[in-house]
Amino acid sequence: MNLDPDSLERLVPEDLIAGDTTGGDTLDLHRARYEFASGFLSAAGRCLDIACGVGYGTRLLAKGGGRGVSVLGVDISPAAIDHARRHYAGDGIEFRLADAMRFHDPEGFDAIVSLETIEHLEHPGEFVDRLADLLRPGGVLIASVPTTPSVDLNPHHRHDFHELSFRRLVQHHEWVEIDCLRQTQPVNPTSVLVRREMRMQGLRRNLPIYYARHPDALWRRLVSTLRHGFCNRYITIAWRSSR
Repeated sequence: MNLDPDSLERLVPEDLIAGDTTGGDTLDLHRARYEFASGFLSAAGRCLDIACGVGYGTRLLAKGGGRGVSVLGVDISPAAIDHARRHYAGDGIEFRLADAMRFHDPEGFDAIVSLETIEHLEHPGEFVDRLADLLRPGGVLIASVPTTPSVDLNPHHRHDFHELSFRRLVQHHEWVEIDCLRQTQPVNPTSVLVRREMRMQGLRRNLPIYYARHPDALWRRLVSTLRHGFCNRYITIAWRSSR
């Protein structure tokens, strides 16, 4: 199985081509989220990077967390895990092949990082509950989602979120929000429409037909564009378990 560096869902830093503005900007946003998350790793804690992709973020967590931190990266893609092991493994960094919805570890974790994962899952609430079971008492969960519509353009996304609906996912857990990071990524609508960059080839086809079948998605897109303009918006939230 080969990695597709031009996929909407797979960023491979080593394979980004010159001129891939969207990929470069997206990578910068991802790195900023991981740097934000690394600030919540305790000096001698155990961290889980769930749906870690090719592993560059797992390395950033280990580096930012400092000495004594161990980080386990988990992903469902054999190719991604193979790439991660070849490029980003090291002291205190391990990678494991597993499905995020079935992953279990009896030791638990002091910190769990789940970035740009929840919107892909059929049952995001069940996923959050699984993470709660893996989090040690007093542990920290850091998770992110897009807060502008994405399901209409990205066929891999199952759910659109806004800040309130994202927070509702965790409201029944005994977690306290301790910080958040908001990000905005300007979008060139012409580039999207003409699919100028290779990464854009993965956008949903036949949008007029999709909108005709899903008028609510068109409404969300129009409202978001009128409110925020042509951009993608994201939020990363850190919660601490109070149990």
